[in-house]
Amino acid sequence: MPDLQNPRVAVYLDFDNIVMSWYDRVHGRNSYSRDRQRIAENPADPEIAERLAAATIDVGAIIDFAASFGTLVLTRAYADWSAPVNAIYRSQLVARAVDLVQLFPAAAYAKNGADIRLAVDAVEDMFRLPDLTHVVIVAGDSDYVPLAQRCKRLGRYVVGVGVAGSTAKSLAAACDEFEAYDSLPGVPRVSREPARAAKTPDKAAEKAAEKAPSKAASGRATKPKETAASVAANGTAARSGGRRGAAKSVPAETPSTTDAVTPDAPAEATAATAEARSSVEIEAALNEALETTAPPKRGNRRASSKTVAASVEPPAPEPVQPVEEPAEDPQETATRLLERALRLGHDKNDDSEWLHSSAVKTHMRRMDPSFSEKALGYRSFNDFVKARESIAELEETGHERLVRLRE
Repeated sequence: MPDLQNPRVAVYLDFDNIVMSWYDRVHGRNSYSRDRQRIAENPADPEIAERLAAATIDVGAIIDFAASFGTLVLTRAYADWSAPVNAIYRSQLVARAVDLVQLFPAAAYAKNGADIRLAVDAVEDMFRLPDLTHVVIVAGDSDYVPLAQRCKRLGRYVVGVGVAGSTAKSLAAACDEFEAYDSLPGVPRVSREPARAAKTPDKAAEKAAEKAPSKAASGRATKPKETAASVAANGTAARSGGRRGAAKSVPAETPSTTDAVTPDAPAEATAATAEARSSVEIEAALNEALETTAPPKRGNRRASSKTVAASVEPPAPEPVQPVEEPAEDPQETATRLLERALRLGHDKNDDSEWLHSSAVKTHMRRMDPSFSEKALGYRSFNDFVKARESIAELEETGHERLVRLRE
């Protein structure tokens, strides 16, 4: 059986999970999924490099927190260390004597398999090293719930570390103690940036450039003078020489008609002249000339109607973004947790309505291992209770701190 007088700690880090979760925590939900391809293809891009630097994991803070429980017997980190986003941590991990376990994903977006490999190694280590007393699991995936339960069943004290907001509540509940990475000593507090839009500015500019020809084509209907000039210049050629003769005469005659712009002409006329010189305008003028001079045919009318319908077709509506449900306020959650702990404590201690604050905090941590007054912005548990004087009353007598539920 493990000797609790000489605690020995084993640390297992699902490094891909913690890196992605912290990236989303800093830059907004699903940010890593949107930037995954850019990170894999060009991590040296200035924008990507800046975002990665802002979401850098402090490995030392995690290892120091684990060392506070006892002597570190082994520390393993599981990831694809050939990926640039993980390779930048190799020197930092090696300096802290972390064993790097290489994982090779089957595809770029496939699951990396760290869950199974980490769980198998942890169970094997517990039987191979019976003196292990603490198991620290650094991850946030609910797949680790069976591992945490098995470790507790084998008599180990399980500590979980994960990013707040990205850790499954079931994993926090399965651990004896859970600590958010954000609240670890040495981890700087960051203000999360708003989630970026799905369309980047570059893509928006490309789409605007693609829509420019269609706008120019639709603008032809509002310039009847240029169309009439092209028809007048090409009408005779269309009657005598047919389609091919007209096609040959249009490029030679079009510049003479479009270049006739007076100095007093507005800027719109100059822009129209540049558009008329393009091959698209030449073909459009030719088609209009042929339709004007040639006798109308049903096939031509149908084709022209389809062309007009296509030109006036309204743009596709923008996809509606799903509305995210508002996240629960952690302050309100902690208040309800305190009230529930006080009520349960009073039910068990009928002889006294006052409870020791340390016992109340321990009870709250047992109900929700992720609870931490420091993560909520309080220096001590007593300050946390004082801030909720509407439901709890704190009495300080000597070295004792007593709490009771305010009726």
